[in-house]
Amino acid sequence: MPVPKKFDRRPPERDLTRINDRIRVPEVRLVGEDGKQIGVVKTEEALAYAQQRDLDLVEVAPDARPPVCRVLDYSKYKYEQAQKQKAARKHQQQITIREIKFRPKIAQNDYDTKKGHVRRFLLGRDKVKITIMFRGREVTHPERGTALLDRLAEELSDIAVVEQSPLQDGRNMTMLLAPSRAVLAGERERPEVASTQDSANGAAPPQGAPAAEPAQAANR
Repeated sequence: MPVPKKFDRRPPERDLTRINDRIRVPEVRLVGEDGKQIGVVKTEEALAYAQQRDLDLVEVAPDARPPVCRVLDYSKYKYEQAQKQKAARKHQQQITIREIKFRPKIAQNDYDTKKGHVRRFLLGRDKVKITIMFRGREVTHPERGTALLDRLAEELSDIAVVEQSPLQDGRNMTMLLAPSRAVLAGERERPEVASTQDSANGAAPPQGAPAAEPAQAANR
């Protein structure tokens, strides 16, 4: 669990990039502000070159021999790098694994309800681990669990792919479903969007979802 910032007593991370006077090697391979190679020069000369242009001398390849240093505005460079990292994190898709448990002799109503939950999770771009729990002598009939999982995968094939086939583990049998490419690409509507449009069109709610109350209820 992450520590709240107000209780986090760790010192802030230090910027370990060597710039200007922190570069203590005798010579560097210098790259100008336009990206062109200038060549190997004394570190003092490289620093003077940067200062004449009101820029910083930044070590960009410390493991090279000699180290590679570039002339640039370091504050602007750090800001641009932070913006790129922020944009990359924004476009990353975070996948959560949910779990839904079934019994091999599940009633049809319960099956429909749980299938509705699985569909909702998949449309929300989560993976879903389906677990069949066997009790007593039920474990001697694993084919019932396999048939149930195969049925579920078939009925959800429009939005799901089987990432892990049914696997027996003691008294449990599991299968992992992942959102299809169409769901991840946004070609299939997320549950909240679909339910809003269905309500607007007067359509019935999906199986397993509670029916909407009449509008007059708000005035009671």
